[in-house]
Amino acid sequence: MDINDIRGLATLFAMIAFVMIAYWAYSGRNKKKFEDAASMPFADDAAHKNSQNSDGSEKNEGDTQ
Repeated sequence: MDINDIRGLATLFAMIAFVMIAYWAYSGRNKKKFEDAASMPFADDAAHKNSQNSDGSEKNEGDTQ
């Protein structure tokens, strides 16, 4: 077994890993989980807007405005 055989096996393993990851990412079983994760920044943005003063500065815990 020479270096070219090892390179060929490494390429084969990398290709198999790529196909398995692509299958996992695009399988319907994970769709809901990925959609929830994709919408998380927008939910955080709404909470962030609620925590700002009218002038755009951040509210502190001790503020009573």
